[in-house]
Amino acid sequence: MTALLSVNGIEVVYNHVILVLKGVSLAVPEGGIVALLGANGAGKTTTLRAISNLLRSERGEVTKGSIELGGQHVDKLNPSALVRRGVVQVMEGRHCFAHLTVEENLLVGAYARRAGGSRIKDDLDKVYGYFPRLAQRRRAQAGFISGGEQQMTALGRALMARPRMLLLDEPSMGLAPLIVEEIFHIVRDLNQKERVSFLVAEQNTMVALRFADFGYILENGRVVLEGSAHSLADNEDVKEFYLGLSGGERRSFRDVKHYTRRKRWLA
Repeated sequence: MTALLSVNGIEVVYNHVILVLKGVSLAVPEGGIVALLGANGAGKTTTLRAISNLLRSERGEVTKGSIELGGQHVDKLNPSALVRRGVVQVMEGRHCFAHLTVEENLLVGAYARRAGGSRIKDDLDKVYGYFPRLAQRRRAQAGFISGGEQQMTALGRALMARPRMLLLDEPSMGLAPLIVEEIFHIVRDLNQKERVSFLVAEQNTMVALRFADFGYILENGRVVLEGSAHSLADNEDVKEFYLGLSGGERRSFRDVKHYTRRKRWLA
């Protein structure tokens, strides 16, 4: 399958000193859902911000490697130009304009597009079709709706930009399990019906692997394992370190992987 997004051996440095990502490579195929997994601090958010070119706001920069969208380098584009090319990030923490209504928040997502009012209305109706709860709350101020509704608003606002790819940063954070399930089902519907590609950074490994096609596991700024979602879910080390299906003191996944390889080789 053709790669829509290719990240090739990137390194990211903050404040010209702190090395956060160390040779990260990944690919998102056209029409695919890819999970970027790992514990808090592993480098997931930094990876997404490197792709969406939002690092400069936090004094970060990509110092090595390249990022390509559809075979074209996009490393130097500003974030708004990248949005116009179809890559939109939904930030961690359900960022909404609290003083605006739900519908006003959604309309902000179409700001960068040059489209007539009828097309915007059609897209708005489509968003309400995927998120019927937002249709009911369209006149409510975003600062006074529930966390799940705020996450839906943030996702719906991104859809108003008509993206080819969405970068989702911790969409399950702070939400009840039923709401998480609802949001991931909507992600799968958008992928299948609208052909939107997704790169989802997520700590909730169990949920992410159920909905993704492929996954990468980050630890300390490096990719330590990759594979199909099914193979990762069945991997014994992944079960132990990320699904909590084994007891004992947690060690470095990287160390265990190397030990396992050595043990098998010796056998």
